[in-house]
Amino acid sequence: MDPYYETLFRYIQQFIEMPESDKDSCRNTFKVLQVKKDTMLETAGKIPQHHNFIVSGFMRKFYVNDNGEEVTVDLNNGPRFFTSWFHFANQTPSGENLHCITDCELLRISKQDADRTVKTSITQKDFTIKLFNQVMDEDKQRMNDLATLTAEQRYLKFMKSSPEIIKNVPLKFIASYLGIKPESLSRIRREIIS
Repeated sequence: MDPYYETLFRYIQQFIEMPESDKDSCRNTFKVLQVKKDTMLETAGKIPQHHNFIVSGFMRKFYVNDNGEEVTVDLNNGPRFFTSWFHFANQTPSGENLHCITDCELLRISKQDADRTVKTSITQKDFTIKLFNQVMDEDKQRMNDLATLTAEQRYLKFMKSSPEIIKNVPLKFIASYLGIKPESLSRIRREIIS
């Protein structure tokens, strides 16, 4: 069994039971891609052509604000789908960039293949709905945390939920994701350690 696809199937099975026919379809349509550290997988202003599944490695999704600052809006904590989903689904230009923070191993499907397989797949529609709902819940929780928790509380919660990100992702990206200035996060980390 190919470990790339096994990782994908384990992830999907958290949401839905996959029949063998759908697994075969995934093996035929999801292509392996190995990407070097610091590669920009997608850039703002373009229409996303692929739906990406991270098998290994760390990526971030960010946009550039009016002050020219990069604002990280998503970081992966282990294998999962990582795409400007709305823009991929609707084939509209995305305002976001996908950046490989480390070397990454991906499985990706083209829009054309995704549209074709949705007609034959038993589970693709249901899985997509469940995945979209999970993404919306996570976004809502993150917005709630940004509005209600102090910077230190946000970091402590993140440390507990995402220790692998803490170990593998530069502090400046974590700070941006948590809505904290890097120097403030450095101070918070020093206080926690002492």
